[in-house]
Amino acid sequence: MRGFRFNKKFNCLEVRESILKEIYFKRKEWCKKYDFGSLLVIGGSKNYSGSPAFNALAALRAGVDLVTVLAPERAANIIASFSPDLIAYPLRGDYIEEGHLEELMEFTQNKTAVVIGGGLTRKENVLRTVLKYLEEVEIPVVIDADAIHAVARRKSVLEGKNFVLTPHSFEFKVLSGVYPSINLKERIEIVEKVAKELKTTILLKGHFDVISNGEKTALNKTGSPLMTKGGLGDTLAGILGAYLARGNDVFISACAAAYLNGKAGELAAEKYSESLIASDLIKEIPNIVRKLLKE
Repeated sequence: MRGFRFNKKFNCLEVRESILKEIYFKRKEWCKKYDFGSLLVIGGSKNYSGSPAFNALAALRAGVDLVTVLAPERAANIIASFSPDLIAYPLRGDYIEEGHLEELMEFTQNKTAVVIGGGLTRKENVLRTVLKYLEEVEIPVVIDADAIHAVARRKSVLEGKNFVLTPHSFEFKVLSGVYPSINLKERIEIVEKVAKELKTTILLKGHFDVISNGEKTALNKTGSPLMTKGGLGDTLAGILGAYLARGNDVFISACAAAYLNGKAGELAAEKYSESLIASDLIKEIPNIVRKLLKE
């Protein structure tokens, strides 16, 4: 299978650098805006603006044509100030709530994928709103952070949808009731089991990432122990959102995003060591993609 090797020890696929060739290729001369996707990022709240900003900036560097961020007003205004490349639309109030559903669905029209969850908080009304939105949306969605807590309340919302959940270990426990072992064989088995039960794709973040849709399971070994800073999971969600928005297969997108985020983290860690932050990782994405396209 292109982009993978088979790992006999763990009886699963292992992601290789060539997975990125499933995503990137020489563009036609007459391609135009929107040929490579339009991503919607839903996140943020009164006190949190960084997560959706990192989603959006990483997605743009990963090659999606357009990103629109929907966030409560204070967060949206801060995000818009980060870069003129970002479109940030302010929602009334301090948190996303059910009264915003009509606007959320309106902005989802003509988008090709969604990233939701970063910085939303776990307030009751926020989680209800996330569930109602996910019930209605039909395009691929990356479900991250606080949105995973919403889905854990009603897992049936995943049925029949092209969704990807990107939990860390605690969020996986919230979702499944099981805290994943650091024993890699056991970790792979539980991710595969839960993905099969929920009929969805799960990308469990960790020292090694485990990706499964219940039928295929892969291990990604890129990354660094220095990637514990806040925001480095948000960059992953943004890259994955970009790949889905570009029209790629869900499982391939999850594997490729894990590889790229980890590899960019490795390069940034070499430069900055303990000083590594999320924006350093984003700066390395173009170096990996440019090298790939020159080969």
